[in-house]
Amino acid sequence: MYEYAIAWEWLAFAARWFHVITAIAWIGSSFYFIALDLGLVKHANLPAGAYGEEWQVHGGGFYHVQKYLVAPASMPEHLTWFKYESYFTWLSGFLMLAIVYYGGADLFLIDRHVLDVSAPVAILISLASLAVGWIVYDQLCKSPLGRNTWVLMGLLYVVLVFMAWGYTHLFTGRAAFLHLGAFTATIMSANVFFIIMPNQRVVVADLIAGRTPDAKYGVIAKQRSLHNNYLTLPVIFFMLSNHYPLAFGTAYNWIIAALVFLMGVTIRHWFNTTHARKGRPTWTWLVTVILFIVIMWLSTVPKILSGEKDAAVVAPAFQQFASDAHFPAAKAIVSTRCLMCHAAEPAYDGIVRAPKGVLFETDAEIAMHAREIYIQAGRSHAMPPGNVTDVTPEERKVLVAWFESSVNQGKTQ
Repeated sequence: MYEYAIAWEWLAFAARWFHVITAIAWIGSSFYFIALDLGLVKHANLPAGAYGEEWQVHGGGFYHVQKYLVAPASMPEHLTWFKYESYFTWLSGFLMLAIVYYGGADLFLIDRHVLDVSAPVAILISLASLAVGWIVYDQLCKSPLGRNTWVLMGLLYVVLVFMAWGYTHLFTGRAAFLHLGAFTATIMSANVFFIIMPNQRVVVADLIAGRTPDAKYGVIAKQRSLHNNYLTLPVIFFMLSNHYPLAFGTAYNWIIAALVFLMGVTIRHWFNTTHARKGRPTWTWLVTVILFIVIMWLSTVPKILSGEKDAAVVAPAFQQFASDAHFPAAKAIVSTRCLMCHAAEPAYDGIVRAPKGVLFETDAEIAMHAREIYIQAGRSHAMPPGNVTDVTPEERKVLVAWFESSVNQGKTQ
């Protein structure tokens, strides 16, 4: 049964790799088309119905691209659709969410100091938040307020800040940031699936039937595409945020998340303005740097857990690891070789916060991270980095024996 942990880790790796590949494809095509759209040149010699054109050079050749704001006069013989990049990015991301956070809910999703719920309840809250988020956003877009793109984006920002605050009051800090990324990515992918692609299909159907397509479908799709453009960079940050405990594991993590969204807007505004040949608004970089400095300052504020007095209590899901006969020996190794970094106040030079927010100060904290210790320091030599604390082969065997014995013990009970 302990080999299940290894198989599960490789499954998570496969899902992560798939997610990265599809995300690169989606983000790459999205950024390219935004830049192309903003750089279109209009002149009198364009074909009838053409909105603008762009000449580009790449890979030893020249490309001549023309955009039709509504549609060309007739259906082209070959038409390339850009949709599967979005779909598979979301599906692979959800697969990762299920593998890492649903499969390891007691460790990665639930923080009983924040909200003491069972794993099924936490998973249901997660799923419901993603679905409700899309419904609220979509209804805002379809409301009279949605007619003003910038007012709508302001309201969307308010929703995102509220969700940042809400998630940090439901899950672990790490899961809160991941869910904020998933919440935003769900909106983006749903925009493609429910709005942009159906609208394009209507236009194509009209062309095939010989009808003149309604321009409103392109306007609606353009608005959703603009939202996706400004949300992309924050989503990337939140998807990688598990590496940044200074962001998710601090007192004002939800405010940090709110500022990350603003940094995404300022950075994209510079690129969008530059691509549109409307100048280079360097002030956006100054604002971005200021926001980043504020984030750095906020990360230094100590986090106080209201349930800190219960930190020594081993949760039932991890009791088998704390009660195993090998636990005292494993604890001694972890305390000697790992605690200098994985502590509330790390003693190792250059480490100011525990990596990924993982602490090994109590029996409960060691027991709840048994699988990670087994994989990172037992079955592999990934931890400690460069084996800086000189973990011996014999000590690694003890960590392996502890985990495997605990799993076998739990299987027989």
